[in-house]
Amino acid sequence: MTQQPVALNRTDKPAAVASATKMVIRGVSVYYKTFRAIKNVDLPVYENRITAFIGPSGCGKSTLLRTLNRMNDLIPGARVEGKVLLDGEDIYAAGQDVVDIRRRVGMVFQRPNPFPMSVYDNVAFGLRLLGIRQKSILDEVVERSLRAAALWEHVCDNLNQSGMALSGGQQQRLCIARAIAVEPEVILMDEPTSALDPIATLTIEDLLQTLKENFTIVIVTHNMQQAARISDYTAFLSMDDDRAGYLVEFGPTVELFTNPKEKLTEDYITGRFG
Repeated sequence: MTQQPVALNRTDKPAAVASATKMVIRGVSVYYKTFRAIKNVDLPVYENRITAFIGPSGCGKSTLLRTLNRMNDLIPGARVEGKVLLDGEDIYAAGQDVVDIRRRVGMVFQRPNPFPMSVYDNVAFGLRLLGIRQKSILDEVVERSLRAAALWEHVCDNLNQSGMALSGGQQQRLCIARAIAVEPEVILMDEPTSALDPIATLTIEDLLQTLKENFTIVIVTHNMQQAARISDYTAFLSMDDDRAGYLVEFGPTVELFTNPKEKLTEDYITGRFG
């Protein structure tokens, strides 16, 4: 089934102006045992901007996303070659504190995954892991995080209710609040709205526009309209004949969608394949 063509009237959104580079993907290849899932990707991630990874299913978008906080380390047989720089420092260099990397580069998954505990305890969970026990500090950070995730007004009267009792969209905002409570610098989002209805999806998209004022955001999405609506930069990936994902084109979203440099990019965003 092909993608629906994306409306290319982008005059309402100016081209992104590059800010400082927060992360750099340099010559990255990812292997699962002998299978190469990603090959030789070079890509900047700009600070306080939203970068979208798009491309057909199986091209390695989520695999590439997981290289940014070493989540692939948890997969048996996974191996990463190349460098991923965070503020100029290679997160794969020997001696790196992986726990600290994952605090600095948080992640929100495709399906909302609140823990089976109260709303309050969900948000405070990471803080407690970091050894923070003082109730006044926990109270302050929980409220601040829930406000930042546009959820405070919905839950402030019953912070002891189970996070599992919230609606799907509210659960995803709770997971975002949990992620930002530990003050990451970068937030990775792997199709964070794919399980949500259109209203909840738009709520999350509006939230991301606010969050990028304080965080750098990288999002994987299959929704071309979503990438066009919310991202400042877009990376289009595809697959070679050996099924290895590679970067076809990267640039400001408005330029990539209105004037792509590669015909393969144009074919994908206009629904000719994918």
